[in-house]
Amino acid sequence: MKHTSFIRSVHRSMPSLAITTLLLALQVGSANAEETSTSAISQEESPDRCFIGSSAFMLMNLSKTDSPHYYQLDVGYNLNAKEAIIVHAATWRYHAPLGIPYGSSYGAASEDYPGSVRSSGIGIGYRRFVTEQFFTSVHATAFRQTYMDTANNEIQKGTQLFMQYKVGYHMEFFDNKFYLEPAITATHWPVNTNLPASFAEREKKWKNYFLFEPNLNFGMNF
Repeated sequence: MKHTSFIRSVHRSMPSLAITTLLLALQVGSANAEETSTSAISQEESPDRCFIGSSAFMLMNLSKTDSPHYYQLDVGYNLNAKEAIIVHAATWRYHAPLGIPYGSSYGAASEDYPGSVRSSGIGIGYRRFVTEQFFTSVHATAFRQTYMDTANNEIQKGTQLFMQYKVGYHMEFFDNKFYLEPAITATHWPVNTNLPASFAEREKKWKNYFLFEPNLNFGMNF
């Protein structure tokens, strides 16, 4: 199944998007330095215990031609002012190996599988602030993979262990009730089982990791 021009244009813009996302975060953080410092102190004294959020990548579902049908829900609990645990659920569809790096092959229709993968799973993560607003986190998600041919008929099923390692910047608004988290992520899938032979043939050309993927999460504290 070929990517549409919309999906390919988003893919080609990802490297610059990563830089733009972080620069925007730093600009907003600098412009609100006094406010965010006060918020951080307030959080130290009496942090909201829980938060719920998702990913801005869901905006790609607005594509009328080839939506990734991406949905994500994060539910977190602050252990203290610096540490949190996060349970998340996600589902999406993709059409090419995840390990294709930025470059001429990234987003190219010639690298697509002879079909697509529907991936759904539940995972857990750990986040720790290293400064008042910069954080690192690690997430592990167990995905159930459904492999489909070009006619969207199921071929077979497999499993995937999907790891994410993030460095991000946390911003809070409206009396600390809402937040944005731009981040750069490295992903790794050490377990990826039962691929159809035609899918495995495309997969073996690439590594089982992807570096420097931009993310933008949002949510609400309560």
